[in-house]
Amino acid sequence: MQQLEVVAPGPMSLIQDLGRFGGSRHGLSQGGPVDLHAYCWANYLLNNAMTCSQIEITLGQASFKAHDDLLCSLTGADTKANIDGNPLAPWQSFLLKKNQTLTLGYPTKGLRSYLAIKNGINAPQILNSTATVLRDDIGTKALKSGDQLNISPPFIPHSLNNNHIQHIIPSQFRPQYCDTITLNVLGAYQEDLFSAADKHTFYHSTYTVSPYCDRMGCRLTGPAIVSQKPHFISEPIAYGAIQIPPNGQPIILLNDRQTLGGYLKIGCVAKIDLPKLAQAKPDTHIHFTRANRLEAQQKWLAFIQFFNLPF
Repeated sequence: MQQLEVVAPGPMSLIQDLGRFGGSRHGLSQGGPVDLHAYCWANYLLNNAMTCSQIEITLGQASFKAHDDLLCSLTGADTKANIDGNPLAPWQSFLLKKNQTLTLGYPTKGLRSYLAIKNGINAPQILNSTATVLRDDIGTKALKSGDQLNISPPFIPHSLNNNHIQHIIPSQFRPQYCDTITLNVLGAYQEDLFSAADKHTFYHSTYTVSPYCDRMGCRLTGPAIVSQKPHFISEPIAYGAIQIPPNGQPIILLNDRQTLGGYLKIGCVAKIDLPKLAQAKPDTHIHFTRANRLEAQQKWLAFIQFFNLPF
């Protein structure tokens, strides 16, 4: 069985597949890649099934050594990666030869990188998913130095020799990770419980990504949504929901969110926009705009059809 060794995991490297769906009734988060766009392109570059497990690397500073010839791809944040000191650009496939080491630096743009390997990483499945959710203690846990990752079935480079047909994502499909982003918001059924002044503040202010963000959610700082709100019994929380807690500072819920919550929700970020938020570093400026529901649905449908996603 072919193997990839974790030499250094960086601040956080996790094995992720598309996510664990159907577990919410058991109180389990979905997990999966925070940046679905980068994840899908990483598998696409290798002609992998979209369910093939990858490594999600947050804030770079990680390195991996191949114990066999491995066909790989790297997408997401630009970490000035290199193979044994030779520069490697992201958004392409590449051959990592036996005993070579792939090293990622600190990302200059973006936050998360995705390392995929031909045929995927062989990891234990729990409820039909390999997704790692640390808060639920489910999955392979955070990767650590010395971990040996198995690749199954093995990739056989029978005709590659010292070269391979390199696949590169066209520039028009590579996102530009910026210091200011705009997120389209679909109004929630609780939107009418917010005052006109609250909604004006929300849609006409600049918010800033807080340092206190993780895979559960992205906390923002900025003008507070201040009017008094009624208390609600906790209810299921959608991916991308924008909660307004008592301090008035929005929280956008992400992959590892709790399954129930009682804070009022002013809306939900359109799914097609969430990968932009996944790459937003602290101090990134956020603007909200009302989404055209039909347009957002059409973009999402085109995305899942292109990558043949099973949801």
